[in-house]
Amino acid sequence: MTTDAAIRVQGIQKSFKDLQVLRGVDFDVQAGSIFALLGSNGAGKTTLVRILSTLLQADAGTATVHGFDVAGKPGDVRESISLTGQFAAVDEVLTGRENLVLVAKLRHLKNPGAIADDLLARFSLTDAGGRRAGTYSGGMRRRLDIAMSLIGNPPVIFLDEPTTGLDPQARIEVWQTVKELAKGGTTVLLTTQYLDEAEQLADRIAILHKGTIIQNGTLAELKQLLPATTVEYVEKQPTLEEVFLALVGDTGETDTADTDRADGTVRAGKESR
Repeated sequence: MTTDAAIRVQGIQKSFKDLQVLRGVDFDVQAGSIFALLGSNGAGKTTLVRILSTLLQADAGTATVHGFDVAGKPGDVRESISLTGQFAAVDEVLTGRENLVLVAKLRHLKNPGAIADDLLARFSLTDAGGRRAGTYSGGMRRRLDIAMSLIGNPPVIFLDEPTTGLDPQARIEVWQTVKELAKGGTTVLLTTQYLDEAEQLADRIAILHKGTIIQNGTLAELKQLLPATTVEYVEKQPTLEEVFLALVGDTGETDTADTDRADGTVRAGKESR
């Protein structure tokens, strides 16, 4: 374990009656990095996040978040983190701006209106800020949810399967948001069952299987675990995701309305593998 780890997990175990969910989990997360906990449904990802966010007590092992022991100083841990669950926790009756103002007031922060306006601009939601959150697309609702989680500038944020149920374009919007968080110095631990999500986002990836970490490393390190591939020249066909994004006119910009543009073209070429 390195001394500058924002999250440290050592020997964490958790059982529910006769079902052993976590069987001794160990890893650390460097400050300002994106760490992906990759695993299938039932692997124990959400259980581990609940332990790290003080919502659940481990049966054995230790964990620290931002230098605070999760079991011994839960209050300090809660002040240092934010948690975004699998489904966006926004009030759909309130506008996007009102959701942000409400959270800022609950955190007893000064100038909640200014905080809300700043986050709306940061997450490309300014034009939609006066609309009810219930009218937002899935990607917009998730971006608002993450923006609400950042009020108070927590140094560590947990994202539990942040793109569950989102369409391809909304997923990319969330990916861009997560990358911006890390660029700003926030430590991000995200759980996912999507291989491409871990590949696109994570500085390090830990594979959680049947309650234990079976591999932990960078993408390059994990790829080295397989035999060397042979080099072939093949014609690359566009993926369905590439076709979809081209047809709806994705330009890398986030949408602030529910309408889409269709002005892209599908491209195919050759690549060397």
